[in-house]
Amino acid sequence: MKIINILLVLMLQLCVHTGIAQNQAAGYSIRGIISDSASHNALTFITVNLIKSPATVLKVDYSKADGSFSFAGLESGSYTLAVVGVGYKTTRITVELPDSSQKAGDLGNIPLMPDLVGLKEVVVKASKQIVKQEIDRITYDMQADPENKVFNALEMMRKVPLLSVDADNNVYLKGNADFRILINGKPSSMMERNYRDILRSMPASSIERIEVITTPPAKYDAEGLAGIINIITRKPVDNGYSGTVNVSERFPVGGPGVGGTVSAKFNKLGMTLMTGGNQYRIPSIRTMSERATRGQDPTYLTQNGTNRSTNYSGYLGYEISYEFDTLNLISAQFNINGSQARGFVSQNSLLMADSGLLEQYGLANTSRDLGRGMDAAFNYQRSAKVNKNQLLTFSYRYFGYSNNQKGQIDITERINVNLPDYRQVNNQQFSEQTLQVDYVYPIKKLNVEAGLKAIMRDNRSDFQFESFVTAANAFDPDPFRSNRFTNTQNVFGAYNTYQYTFKKWGLKAGARIEQTFVKADFVSTGSRVNQNYVNVIPSLSINRKLKNNAGFNFGYTQRIQRPGIYQLNPFVDRSNPSFERSGNPVLRPAFVNDFQLGFSTSKKVSLNIGLGYTHLRDMIMAVAVFNPQTNITRLTFGNTGRARLFMLMLNSNYSINKNWNLSLNSRVAHGRVFGVVDGQAVSNQGFMYQANLSTGYKLAKGWRVNGNLNVVGPNINIQGTTNSIVSSSLSVSKDMFNYKLALSAAVNNPFTQFRNAYRETFGPNFNQVDLRRDYFRSFTVSLNYKFGKLKEAIKKNKRGIRNDDVQTDN
Repeated sequence: MKIINILLVLMLQLCVHTGIAQNQAAGYSIRGIISDSASHNALTFITVNLIKSPATVLKVDYSKADGSFSFAGLESGSYTLAVVGVGYKTTRITVELPDSSQKAGDLGNIPLMPDLVGLKEVVVKASKQIVKQEIDRITYDMQADPENKVFNALEMMRKVPLLSVDADNNVYLKGNADFRILINGKPSSMMERNYRDILRSMPASSIERIEVITTPPAKYDAEGLAGIINIITRKPVDNGYSGTVNVSERFPVGGPGVGGTVSAKFNKLGMTLMTGGNQYRIPSIRTMSERATRGQDPTYLTQNGTNRSTNYSGYLGYEISYEFDTLNLISAQFNINGSQARGFVSQNSLLMADSGLLEQYGLANTSRDLGRGMDAAFNYQRSAKVNKNQLLTFSYRYFGYSNNQKGQIDITERINVNLPDYRQVNNQQFSEQTLQVDYVYPIKKLNVEAGLKAIMRDNRSDFQFESFVTAANAFDPDPFRSNRFTNTQNVFGAYNTYQYTFKKWGLKAGARIEQTFVKADFVSTGSRVNQNYVNVIPSLSINRKLKNNAGFNFGYTQRIQRPGIYQLNPFVDRSNPSFERSGNPVLRPAFVNDFQLGFSTSKKVSLNIGLGYTHLRDMIMAVAVFNPQTNITRLTFGNTGRARLFMLMLNSNYSINKNWNLSLNSRVAHGRVFGVVDGQAVSNQGFMYQANLSTGYKLAKGWRVNGNLNVVGPNINIQGTTNSIVSSSLSVSKDMFNYKLALSAAVNNPFTQFRNAYRETFGPNFNQVDLRRDYFRSFTVSLNYKFGKLKEAIKKNKRGIRNDDVQTDN
C-alpha cells in the first residue's frame, strides 16, 4: 500500500505542476475531435494542417487515438484548418481568434465524409475497410462484412485477426484460451459465466466492431494472458430511435434464436437495450475413451457411450445516460443473463489386466446445470471548462453470478464394483464490488491518464456428495467427500499512462501497480490459505505512420493470470468413476511477457502482418495424474508450466472487383511447453495453425453468395494434443426494402455429416485417447430487420470500470 500511495502522490504532483505550467503559457489555441461521419468512430492519425495564408502551413498535427488534435501558442487572427485523410474528403474549416479574453477555439466534433467517386449518374462508394490496425489493437468492422446477417457472433469470430474457434466452440486469442471479453469497453456478467452461450445467442448484425487489444494499456487490469476482446455493439447515430432484430433457426445441432438491439435518444436522455436468447441442443452422439497404463501391473481401460444435451440461455442489457450540461454526464448500466442445461450420459466401462477382467460396469448420468448472472454500474463524468477532453470520472459496479450443478449417477451391470449409486451437488457463487477513479489530462500532443481502483471479490462453493443406501432406500450425505469453501480476493491498483503523438509517430506507455490479498477457508475441515503479493505491470505501444495509409506497430506488455473460482474450487467431480476432476485452492498467479511487431497497409489490398514472441511462467495448467492403487486418473490444476511461443499472423482483404471480394485470416505458431507432472519433468512442442478463407459475390437485386473454408490445427498442451479441424460453409442472402430486411440461409460442412474429435493425453505412467463423434453438417436460416433513424449519437462516459483480471471458467 505504501507503493500505491507514493505513486498516487507523484501522479497528483505531475498534474498540478503541468496545470501550472499550462496556465502560465500565453497565446491562443485551437482543438477538436475528428470522427467518421457514417460510423461516428474516432479517426486516428488524420493529418490536420494549420494554414495562416493560402500558401503558408504554420503547423501540422495528427489526431490521437480518441480523434483529438490541438494547436497552442497561436496569435489572434484568422486561420484555416485543412483536415486530410486517406479515403475521406478533404475538409477545410475557417477559425477566427479575435483579440479577446476567449483564447481557446473549441471546434468540437469534426465529421469526415468518405470519398465518393462519381461516374455519370452512378455514385460508387469506396469499399469500407474491414480490418484496421491501431496503435495497440486490431479492429474488425462487423458491419462491413455482409455475412453479419447470416451467422452469430461466435461463428463470425473465425474471421477476426488473431482469433480462432475450435470444434468445441472455444475461442482462442493468439492460440491462448486465457483472455478477457468486454462489452463496449466494460465487463459484463454476460461474458463472465459462460461466454459461449451468449455469443451463440448474439447476432453478428447487432455488433458494430470487434477490437482485439493485443497490447492492453495500463488503464486496463493486468489479467488476460493473451489480451482483451472488446465487442462494440451497434451505436445509435441520430436523435430518435433505431434498432436491429435477428431471428434464426439452426438444425440438427442448435435451435431457434432471437436477438437484437434498440437505441433511443431524446434530447439529453439516451438509452440502449440489448437482448437475446436461444436453444442449443445436441442430439445423441457417440463417445469413446481408451487408457493404457504402464508399470508392474499394466491395465487397459475402454469406455463407450452416448450423450445428449439441451441448453437454454438468454441475456438482457440496458444502458442509460443523461447529460445535465456540456460538463456533467451520468450513465448507468444493468445486465442480467441466465442459462439452464440438461444432459444425459450412458456409458459402458471395461477395465482389463494381463491376468484378465478387473472391473466392469454400466453407468447412467442425469445432470442439470442452472446459472444466473447480473451486474449494475453507475458512472459520473465531469469535464473541465477550459478543455472538454480533461475528464474526471467516478465509477461503481456490482457484479455477481451463481452456478448450481446437480448430477445423479446410477451404476448397473457391476463386476468387482462396490461403489454405490450417488448424487453430486455443487453450488458456486461469485460476487464482486468495484470502486474506481479515472483522470484524463491532455497537454498539447501529450495525453496523460491516471487512476485508482479497488476490487473486492467473494467466491463461495458448497459441494455435497450423497451415497445411496439400499436399506433406507434414500441418499445419505458423505461428510468425507463434502465441504464448504470460501475464497476472498481483494485487489488494489493504480495506473499511469502517457500517449504522445509527434508527426508520424505515436507512442503509448504506462505502468500499473496492483496489490492482491487472497484468503481461502475450508469451512468443514478448518484449514486456511493466505496469499499477499504486489505486481508492477508495464506496457508500451509504438506506431509509425508511412505513406499510402501504411504503418508499423510495436507492442510490449506483461500480463497476469489470476485463478478463478472454477480453478480454485476443490470440488471433486466424480461423474465418471474412472476419471475425477477438481480445482486447486493454493494456485498462484501466472505471468506472461509478450512482444508484438506488426505492419499494415490499406490500398486496394488491405494487409496486416504480425510477428510475436510470448514467454509464460508459472502457467496454470490442467494436469492429469494416474493412481495405480485406485485405477483413477485425477485431473486438477497446478502452477507447473512454462512455455515459449513464436507466432506469424497474416490477414488480408482484397476486392477483386466491385462485386467480388476475398479475405484471409491466418496464423501459424510454434510452441514448446515445459512442466512437472507427478514428480517427473514433461515437455511437449509442435506447430499450431489456423486459416479462414472467405469470399463473397454480390449479385443483382440484393442477392449475395458467400463461401468460407476454415482450418484449425492441433492444440498443444503440456500432456497432449488435439486433432485438426477443416470446416466449410456456404450461404446466400437477399436484401429487401432498401436494405432494411435481409433473408439468409447457410449450410455448414455440406460434404461431411459427422466429425471425430480426437484428444490424446499422456503421463509418466499412462497414455489416453478420447474420441467424440460430433454432428458436423448443419443448416441455418435467419431473418434480419433494421428499423428507425437517429440524428445525434448517444453520449456515454469516456471512462468506466473495466475488470479484466480474473480467469474465467472457459
